[in-house]
Amino acid sequence: MGRLSGKVALISGAGSGIGRASAKLFASEGASVVATDLSAGVEETVREIHAAGGKAISLNGDAGNEDDVIKWVATAVSEYGRLDIAWANAGVSSGAMGFRSFLEQTPEDWSTLLRVNLIGPFLMIKHAAQAMIPNGKGSIICTASVAGLRYGAGPAPYSASKAGVINLVQTASQELFGTGIRVNGICPGLIETGMTKSVYDRARAKGTEGKIGQLNPLQRGGEPIEIANAALFLASDEASYVNGQAYVVDGGLSSSHPVAGRGPLRFPGA
Repeated sequence: MGRLSGKVALISGAGSGIGRASAKLFASEGASVVATDLSAGVEETVREIHAAGGKAISLNGDAGNEDDVIKWVATAVSEYGRLDIAWANAGVSSGAMGFRSFLEQTPEDWSTLLRVNLIGPFLMIKHAAQAMIPNGKGSIICTASVAGLRYGAGPAPYSASKAGVINLVQTASQELFGTGIRVNGICPGLIETGMTKSVYDRARAKGTEGKIGQLNPLQRGGEPIEIANAALFLASDEASYVNGQAYVVDGGLSSSHPVAGRGPLRFPGA
């Protein structure tokens, strides 16, 4: 029996990266998966799940569009009879805006990012919760970021949107008081995904790939499966008493204030 056997999971942003890794992992643990994304990559995710013997369907749509989110939730219920897990994972980066001066950014720039990164999770919680309430329980997960904890891990618009997600899971867990529904977040550090591809490509082109993640104690970047494993715990009944929390998975980056001139630990006599 898998850890999610008999459960139905809706995952947005499942066309690549963390979303794809999670959809495949959840399916391998017995969940019937509704994988959604704005891109056609979500269809490849579902093909890979089917090839491994899992159950999944794909849907396209915009995580920041309420009609699309309503359709995703309704399809999960109509296709599989219930909804147990919903992961608002879809997000966008600041893109070129993040390289502009704070004083040069526009409200329109911020609105586009906030619509997907913050309003999107709100919409997922709002509609997934309504499908879960009759069951008396459920797990909703939202992707935040270490950038939402403090300065230094992302541009201002992206960081503000993810800080909002951290507060949203706290607020939503209280708003759903007495329903049995848990709402938690995950704060990834630097993970190799489509969103961070330019960072990794630039480092590889310069021959500095070994410096990626050098500021965290593990001195490396993370992999999508490492975030998926954390989400699997939050989605499962093993986390039945975990609610309103934002789990940080960042190699230890956020456990410290910046320290200059630090090198690897040396044992005496080494």
